[in-house]
Amino acid sequence: MSLTRRQVTVAAVAAVPLALAGTGTAQAAQRHRTLYIAGDSTAAQKYADAAPETGWGMALPFFLHKDRPVSNHAVNGRSSKSFVDEGRLDVILQAIRPGDLLVVQFAHNDEKAADPARYTEPWTTYQDYLRLYIDGARSRGARPVLATSVERRKFDASGNAVPTHGDYPAAMRALAQEERVTLLDIQALSLALWQRLGVEETKKYFNWTATEQDNTHFNPPGAIAVARLVAGELLRTRVLGPQDVRRLDEEIPEPWITWPQAAA
Repeated sequence: MSLTRRQVTVAAVAAVPLALAGTGTAQAAQRHRTLYIAGDSTAAQKYADAAPETGWGMALPFFLHKDRPVSNHAVNGRSSKSFVDEGRLDVILQAIRPGDLLVVQFAHNDEKAADPARYTEPWTTYQDYLRLYIDGARSRGARPVLATSVERRKFDASGNAVPTHGDYPAAMRALAQEERVTLLDIQALSLALWQRLGVEETKKYFNWTATEQDNTHFNPPGAIAVARLVAGELLRTRVLGPQDVRRLDEEIPEPWITWPQAAA
């Protein structure tokens, strides 16, 4: 269902980091170097009615120091196109400040060829929409970062983890090189992680419950594992420094994940 721009703006209030709430100054925003996330359900904030489903954006703050707040604007079901068309990128660009980061992860819903509201073609419209995020962040003095989409849980008959995103990761890699944008190759890293874990162990990382066998969305262990990959890549690529990250080699207790009540 399409939302009005006003509804999008109201919904975005919940994504504003608490450290910045009420300051209203560019100076405070720059001091805290906020990390914004634009993405889909695999990264999004989940609420009590969806537990134990967990987006990796919910776990990312556990790996960043408290003066590197996360403003998670990822939303279920969005593609690079529909996120823009609904005004969600505009909301981020109204808030983002010089020195901030914008991490962009889309592909899961861009792949849906039967849905013209979301579908993009990897080597044309997908790249065109991603450029809007890149150019928008840069025009405001912020740093864009592209992240290939985390992989689904899919194995072949021989137990090999199988990629599911077609040409989208390759198209993002090519665009990152062309535009000189830092790339976090979460697709490749997550595929390798699922391969190491294997068919049965990966079930513990996805939203498998007594009533649902979900091979796309994560439970707390899965969200924590993917957030660890993201934080590690932010450090490896020098987007963040050692002083910005923490707990990369530590166990994160699952009870740290909480699901607030959705706003009325």
